[in-house]
Amino acid sequence: MEEISPIHYVVEGAVALVTLNRPEKRNALNDTLIAALKRALRDADEREAVRVVVITGAGDDFSSGADLAALKKISQSSITENLEDAQSLMELFALIRRVRVPVVAAVRGRALAGGCGLATACDIVLAASSARFGYPEVKIGFVPAMVMAILRRNVSEKRAFELITRGADISAETAERIGLVNQVFDDATFESEVERYIAGFEKVSRSAVMLSKRLLYHMDGMTFDAAIQSGVDMNAIARMTEDCQRGISQFLKK
Repeated sequence: MEEISPIHYVVEGAVALVTLNRPEKRNALNDTLIAALKRALRDADEREAVRVVVITGAGDDFSSGADLAALKKISQSSITENLEDAQSLMELFALIRRVRVPVVAAVRGRALAGGCGLATACDIVLAASSARFGYPEVKIGFVPAMVMAILRRNVSEKRAFELITRGADISAETAERIGLVNQVFDDATFESEVERYIAGFEKVSRSAVMLSKRLLYHMDGMTFDAAIQSGVDMNAIARMTEDCQRGISQFLKK
C-alpha cells in the first residue's frame, strides 16, 4: 500500500503552500507530519523567489492537535523520550520565526491543541468565519506549555490565562478581537480572500519584509534603549539594500 505524505508542499511563483495532509485524522500532529513540515519550511526559506509561506489543512479542519496514537505514545514514553518529542515541536515553532519571509496560517474548521499552537506560532493568522480555536489540553491533564511563550506575546496575559486554563474553544470573531487572529473572512470567499491577502507581499520589498521580521522578533526581551538602537542599526542596513536603492531612485524620478 502506497504511503500518503503527511503534507502536500508546492511552490507556485512567490508562494510556498504547505497543506497538512491527514484529513482522516483532522490533520492531527504527529512526529512524521512535524518532521515533514520542518523540511518544507527549510526548503521554502532557501528559495529566493519565495515571498510568503502559507500553511493550511486538507479537509474540514486546520489541525486538531495530537491524534490517539500520539497520545498513546506519550503515555508510554520515558521522560527522555517525551523531552525529545517536546523538543521537536519547539523546534518547529522556533523555525517558523527563523524563516525569513512571513509564514501565514490559513485556518478553516478547527485549530485545537497543538494545531492551535501551530497557528499561533505563525506570523499571521487568517481565519474563515466558522473556524474555532482552543487549547483543550487541560481537559486531559496536559499543559499547552511551549505555545505559552508565543501566546502571551499575542494576547493579554489574562486572555492567555483564560485560554490555557479553561480549555474552551473560541470563535474566529473572538480570536480576532483578542489578537490571536489577524483577519476573518467569510467561509464562501475564504480561499479568494486569502489569495488576495498574500498577493500583497508581492507588491512590497522582499528584503524590507525579511529585515522587518528579523528585527521585530529580535527585539523580544530587549530594553527600550537596546531595542531602539537595534532599530538604528537595521535602518542603516536597509538603506544599503538593492531594493531600497532602487526604490529611492524610482521615487525621485516621479
